[in-house]
This record gives sequence, structure tokens and C-alpha cells, in this order.
Amino acid sequence: MTYAKDPRVDAYIDALPDWQQQICHEVRGLVHAADGEVVETIKRTVQPYFVLEGNICALLAAKDHVNVFLYDGAIVPDPEGIITAGHDNKTARTMGVKKGEKINTAAFTVMLKQIIVNNRAGGWRKLKANG
Repeated sequence: MTYAKDPRVDAYIDALPDWQQQICHEVRGLVHAADGEVVETIKRTVQPYFVLEGNICALLAAKDHVNVFLYDGAIVPDPEGIITAGHDNKTARTMGVKKGEKINTAAFTVMLKQIIVNNRAGGWRKLKANG
């Protein structure tokens, strides 16, 4: 899939160890594949974000894993248990991916698509309020 790359996101990923680069490239590809209108940018000075009518997810490399923050207000179901932290967070939950771990691409894609649908419907905050 072809998509517009933000050179600042490239710079962030390129500075990481190889194994973290692989995870970030996979996440990046999956997010763009979920919807062709997704845009990538940098927020909070250096952090890659993927947006479409609101935040979808963000990347943050840590020492021994990569955090993928999913901006869903904890309203998107997680039947496969891919969320590893932030279960009670009001804004974003986290899928942490460690070296050698495989991303459950099917479950991740389902969550991404639901977040995008929710964003197009006014965002999780509006949906939660209208509950």
C-alpha cells in the first residue's frame, strides 16, 4: 500500500534499534492499511501519531518494548486481549510489543477500524457521552 510518509516519523523510526524499527514499520503499515485516509504526524515534540478525524494511535519506543497507544477511550472491545496496559485509562490503552513478539494483526486491525469508525462518528468522547 502506498501512503504519504511524514519524514519526521521516518526519522523517529530510523533512530531505533532494528527490532523496534520492524515493529514500528509493521504498525505503521497496518494503520495505513486500515483506512487510506489516515495521516501520520508528530505530536508531543517527537512522538509519531496516526490520525483521522481524531487520534487513532501513537508509537513510543521504550527500553525493552514498543508501546502502541490506542486512542479509543476504552470503548472498543478487546476480545483477543491485545491490550497490555491502561485498561482503566480514560483516553488511551496500550498494546506493548516486546522483541520477538508477533502482533495479532487481525485483532489489531479490527480495533483500528473501529477507532476510525468512532472518530468519524464524532469521537469516543461523544459516543461515550451519548452511551
